Amino acid sequence: MTNKWQEFSDFVENLMNEHHIAGVAVAVSKDHTIQFMEGFGYRNRAKKLPVTPDTVMGIASVSKSFTAVQIMRLAAQGILDVEDLVIKHLPELKIADLDMNKVKIKHLLSHTTGLPPAERHQDHPTFDIHMDYLKHYDTHKMGEPGEYFSYANDTFLLLGAIIEKYTGCKYARHMTRLLDELEMYNSSYYIEEIEKLEEITENYIYNKAKDQWVAQPWPHLGVFEVGGGVRSSVKDLLHYGEMYVSDGKYAGKQLIPQGHLQRMWQPMYETAPGQYYCFALKSRPNYGKGVTLVEHSGGQPGVASNFGFVPEENLVVAVLTNTSGSPANLIWQAAVNTALGLPIEQGLYPKYETLTDLSLEPFVGYYNCDEGGNILIYLEDGQLKALSNGEVLTLKMIATDTLVINERKSRNSLRFFFKDDPNKAWAVMAGSRMLQRTIEEQ
Repeated sequence: MTNKWQEFSDFVENLMNEHHIAGVAVAVSKDHTIQFMEGFGYRNRAKKLPVTPDTVMGIASVSKSFTAVQIMRLAAQGILDVEDLVIKHLPELKIADLDMNKVKIKHLLSHTTGLPPAERHQDHPTFDIHMDYLKHYDTHKMGEPGEYFSYANDTFLLLGAIIEKYTGCKYARHMTRLLDELEMYNSSYYIEEIEKLEEITENYIYNKAKDQWVAQPWPHLGVFEVGGGVRSSVKDLLHYGEMYVSDGKYAGKQLIPQGHLQRMWQPMYETAPGQYYCFALKSRPNYGKGVTLVEHSGGQPGVASNFGFVPEENLVVAVLTNTSGSPANLIWQAAVNTALGLPIEQGLYPKYETLTDLSLEPFVGYYNCDEGGNILIYLEDGQLKALSNGEVLTLKMIATDTLVINERKSRNSLRFFFKDDPNKAWAVMAGSRMLQRTIEEQ
């Protein structure tokens, strides 16, 4: 192992200790050649079974890009266009409070329909049932299509209904063909298949109060498999990444035309300065040596993942972990930095200047969404604080609409939105979800 990858390995192990991560797998290829591929920690702590590059873990929302690839393949065949109205392909679809004469396929792909995160129903076995649920769901749109970005799994899943309609095949069965084309033979949408594999991980949540890891079952996702159903290994994900850095080809076969594939990482909505959400991928142009970082993360109980590539450098990086809340994105970017010859922590922990002598009242309130996310912002002794997931955090203002956590090295921020009242935020972007103000501070 070269010195630079030894430094990276040390970085991973330190992060695992700091964040109580049971196991991590990392794979890196550049110019179609593996540069680094290692497992850290355990796939089964009780049995002391190690993680390896072949260990199968959940990839959660990284799965969304697989769905987007298939939609773009249908576009390449002339069956649809991303500018098409969704009701052209699903004429029976109605969504409460959304004008379906404005919602296009590109809005589904980019989470910009205007629908906030809805109550999650993994018990929905078919898309017909899911569409009937959306028809009667009591919600209020955030804005017009394209106006706001907010993760909305419920609308993304409609892409699965479109795939089923035009392939004449159940979603997971059809998508398995793509896995086979990419020779991802240790990857599957089916829990019963992965449970037969020898190198499958346990999934963990770390209980801080009891200082122990608690094993989690594999979730049965129903139609939510469209946005999170793939279980894979980092070795298999390198095969998937090879398609992106080989102009849509794998093993000499053109799986998707280059132009349609590249459309997936063209900016759709700026989520942070210089960072964009695209079609089930995020892009950050002009990074480091002027390259583009393309990536997506994922999270489920016992899963934290990050996958992506740098197209200009033929660089692919996959990171899988088996512990909820793990900073897989930091490991991913550290691996990218290492492969590009940049300082390992470049861009990981931005430095912010605190704004003072400005009113903090506009941020105060309780914000939530029907999917379950919530945060209480309140003032205590002149200091802004947040209560989220049972944890109290101190906040500081770095822009007139942005707060960051004071105690934590993080690149995550809370971005607030204002409409009619400039002295009262109506919503906050926390992670990738828009939480709307529902209650004033008590």
